[in-house]
Amino acid sequence: MAGCSSLGYYWQGFKGQAAILQAAQPISSWLEHDDLKPSLRLRLETAQKMREFASSELGLPRNASYTRYADLQRRFAVWNVTAAPPYSLELHRWCFPVTGCVGYRGYFSMEAAEAQARQLQQQGLETSVYGVPAYSTLGYLNWLGGDPLLSTFAGWAEGDFAGLLFHELAHQVVYVADDTAFNESFATTVERLGTPLWLQAHANAATRERWQKSLARREQWRAVTRETRGRLEALYSQQPEQNQAQNQDAPASAAIKSEIFADFRARYAQLRAQWLAQDEPLLTTPELRAQYQERLGQTDDWVAQANNASFGALAAYDDWVPAFTALWEEVRQQASSQGLAPPAGWQLFYARVREWAGLPPTERLQRLCRYLPAGSPRPASCLKG
Repeated sequence: MAGCSSLGYYWQGFKGQAAILQAAQPISSWLEHDDLKPSLRLRLETAQKMREFASSELGLPRNASYTRYADLQRRFAVWNVTAAPPYSLELHRWCFPVTGCVGYRGYFSMEAAEAQARQLQQQGLETSVYGVPAYSTLGYLNWLGGDPLLSTFAGWAEGDFAGLLFHELAHQVVYVADDTAFNESFATTVERLGTPLWLQAHANAATRERWQKSLARREQWRAVTRETRGRLEALYSQQPEQNQAQNQDAPASAAIKSEIFADFRARYAQLRAQWLAQDEPLLTTPELRAQYQERLGQTDDWVAQANNASFGALAAYDDWVPAFTALWEEVRQQASSQGLAPPAGWQLFYARVREWAGLPPTERLQRLCRYLPAGSPRPASCLKG
């Protein structure tokens, strides 16, 4: 039965990926459509410039990826499932032939993802199902046209759009099987370093100002979620191993856990009210208002359903960003002292990251911990060491 289930999962993945590739057309072909929506036309024209910038200025791969566009006619590209025990943020893992073992499982249908979540809940795990606007095939499908730009994120603000493009291309530079946190933190670092460079060179002052406000808001969000994660990890570290594994609910711990999540939601409600008050005057068109409400609604849903599986997944995107950023600063100064142009500096950075990727897991962890700047949050894996 397990084998049949695996075959069914891979078959849905094959069909879903094939449908996206079939829907994708070269951006140049889309731009020939006379009835193309003006906002989409502008975004696709900008995307062509971003794609060139990614390779010429950030040293990211120059290949077929993101030279085509697909209208998926749905909100998300895929839906991911994550799961964790009731008293742990350690994610349940799935293993695949190419990507190795990861803490999520992706589906091209929300219904299929929710069915998988229900099965995991029956095993006593907490689950999270969330939509994903884009994902990387790691360059393996460039011979078929590569990963296309998708309608699921084409309407994003310019800074967010550029960041996602750089993030997904970074996955084609370095990818380590069985180390989701390394992969995602590296790609997030490239995103956060590359996006302001694009905006400074190509965006107007208003766009750059919106991006700066967005950065401040994200840091507020990260501060709240990071503090909540820390409280949960402290609580769970006190639980006996059998309690974590078998979900033997201790009333006192359950009450504290409930209080932590209630406090998190209350703090988010305060942030949300603050954000709305700041942004309301800027939503001058129905389109802007609709886009804003959709993005805010996604965050609202995440907060309302937040659990161990949700918070376990957050760690992958943030934990090692300070370490990679410190490495980038070290390499940037080295490149500057040698008089190298910026693209060469990026290549030196990627070479160093590849060195880290090639280390045995324990040594790689030690290297990451060593590069964390003083005062930055330290993941539990560093504290254990």
